[in-house]
Amino acid sequence: MSDISIQQFITNFNDGKYDSDDYQTQCDAGWYDWFCKQSSLRNKTIFLTKKLKQLCLSDKIDMNKHYVFFKNNCGNVLYDDFRICSLDTGDVLYCVSPNDHGRATVWGKDNNFDAPLVDGKWKDVKAFFGV
Repeated sequence: MSDISIQQFITNFNDGKYDSDDYQTQCDAGWYDWFCKQSSLRNKTIFLTKKLKQLCLSDKIDMNKHYVFFKNNCGNVLYDDFRICSLDTGDVLYCVSPNDHGRATVWGKDNNFDAPLVDGKWKDVKAFFGV
């Protein structure tokens, strides 16, 4: 997983560091696991990073003390999420899926991941994060 802050990740992203489709570049971008074609990861990185950037002004996210990683999940259908984690402990704080079977969801440590904190549309995710 990543050992760089969200702030550094976004700087790297904006500088084009993750623009290649090759395996190492996508691992460096923070892909932990995937079931899709590797060639799909670059576009998924772009999409998910745009969503992440929308949440970064939240008081719930510390861009210098948190990091992000990405996962492509295999269930009935493939869907993607990104996870916001503490750099200090490695604990996952939030799991955000902008499009989980047509719904935007957030799971989190706030309720020990027992139920979604948000299950709705992307605007509901942004409202939860206060942005």
